[in-house]
Amino acid sequence: MSAEEERRLARVALTWLAEPGTRAVHHLVERHGPVATLDLLLDGGSPDGWLHTTVAARSAAGDARAVAAEALERADRLGARLVTPDDEEWPARVAGLAALRLPDVSRRVDGETAPPLCFWVRGGWPLGEALDRSVAVVGARAATGYGQHVATELGYGLAERDWTVVSGGAFGIDAAAHRGALNADGLTVAVLACGLDRPYPMGNAALFDRIADTGLLVSEWPPGSEPLRPRFLIRNRVIAAGTLGTVVVEASARSGATQTARRAIHANRVAMVVPGPVTSAMSVGAHEFLREHPKARLVTGVAHVLEEVGRIGADLAPLARGPQRAADALDDDARSLLEALPRRGAMGVDRLSARARVDVRTALRKLSLLEELSMVVRRDDGYALAPPAKAKRVVAAETSGPV
Repeated sequence: MSAEEERRLARVALTWLAEPGTRAVHHLVERHGPVATLDLLLDGGSPDGWLHTTVAARSAAGDARAVAAEALERADRLGARLVTPDDEEWPARVAGLAALRLPDVSRRVDGETAPPLCFWVRGGWPLGEALDRSVAVVGARAATGYGQHVATELGYGLAERDWTVVSGGAFGIDAAAHRGALNADGLTVAVLACGLDRPYPMGNAALFDRIADTGLLVSEWPPGSEPLRPRFLIRNRVIAAGTLGTVVVEASARSGATQTARRAIHANRVAMVVPGPVTSAMSVGAHEFLREHPKARLVTGVAHVLEEVGRIGADLAPLARGPQRAADALDDDARSLLEALPRRGAMGVDRLSARARVDVRTALRKLSLLEELSMVVRRDDGYALAPPAKAKRVVAAETSGPV
């Protein structure tokens, strides 16, 4: 076995011995390398008491190196590959997890947020390239029709603009975002909390096959690994740190989606939330996240998302505006005269100028302009509003100069 193969085998064995994200293991690998770290742990030399107990318990279930070798063979039969930090396609952005620290941690899963040791990948795209321009779209499994519609639109719109859509492959929002990207013939990545040969949920098996054909299935766990509950939170740190931003479409009061967004904020990524009806239980968690995290951004569509994660000054969302009206381009005097005219009938210039609070000379100039724009008509008894059918769309340039 070559030195490179030994290092790769050691990384797999270490991931099997201790769950991904374990900080003590990460620090040892950074200091001694994966092979020496594996030897140290198997010899009972862990400096961490909890890790020592964990390694001893796992070792009782099998030989770590033999398990790792079997996992590599199994992945090869599956058509999957192992990606490590030594490979060119390693996603550099996940290194930011080394600095991720969540405040008020009471659970081990919230404290063990170190960078991955390796990834198992199924699909043809280089992993790093796929995640280079990526946005995570996550949310409730029990999504409403509103949430699924928004997630599908986001997935489609982002993929259409050559952004990779990343999610967790779950029912509801995740699946809608993946399908939106696939419908746009775009790239989507599903980050799983189990082995690539045991995609969860099984109800999305056809979706996972579609993703593998054109995008990527990614996991930190070797083939055969079960989707245990804590693994979803462990997985979420990769979704949060591996992308440029995370969009929460819908989230209930207790939601893993908001935990992903929380990790994104503390990893110095952009966390975004789509607002929902205040009467919807599937938006309670999303709204509370907005209230509790001042850095979180409210977004309502692709344009807002791209403004947050795109190029500075280049991907600005258009301002929300109502329909343009002909009077919008008028100056104050012309608008005052237009408003002063009666809805029916005509009015003389003297009375009209007094009602609009402008002098007669100015009134005559502005009324000539309004007549030219087909907004008023001149009659024998004064000026009247033009019939609606005659009104022309006013272009700002027409009234920008002096009259």
